[in-house]
Amino acid sequence: MRRILILAVLSSLYSYAGNMDGYMQKLYNAAKSSDSNFKGFSAKRGEKIFFSKHMGKRGKIISCASCHTDNIKNMGENIFTGKKIKPLSPKANAKRLTNVKNVKKWLRRNFKDVYKREGTPLEKGDVLTFIANQ
Repeated sequence: MRRILILAVLSSLYSYAGNMDGYMQKLYNAAKSSDSNFKGFSAKRGEKIFFSKHMGKRGKIISCASCHTDNIKNMGENIFTGKKIKPLSPKANAKRLTNVKNVKKWLRRNFKDVYKREGTPLEKGDVLTFIANQ
C-alpha cells in the first residue's frame, strides 16, 4: 500500500511537471511563430522584465520585484493589499511552477498590474525561465 501511495504522489508530481513542459512548449511555439529567428527563452531577458519599472496599476511605478522582492527566495508582500506572498523561487517553494492553471492566472494578473497589458509568449517564457533558474 505504501508503495502505491508513493507512486501516486510521484505520478502527480510528474503530471504537473509535464503540464509545465507542455505550457512552455506552447509559449515556445507561439514565440517562434512570431519571430522565425527566435532561438529560445532567456533567463537574462526574463530578469530584465522582472526588475524593470513601469507606471503600473493605480498610477504607481512598480516592477515584479515590488511585491516579490529582489530575492525571489524570500517572502514577498503585495504592495496594494499587504497580502503575504510565498517565495516565488521553486528552490525555496516547491509548489511554484507546478500548476499550469495557477501560473497562467498569475502571469496574466501580474503583467496587467505592472505593464497594464497581457504579456507576450516571449515575455512569459523568459520570465518563467528566469524564475525557474532562481
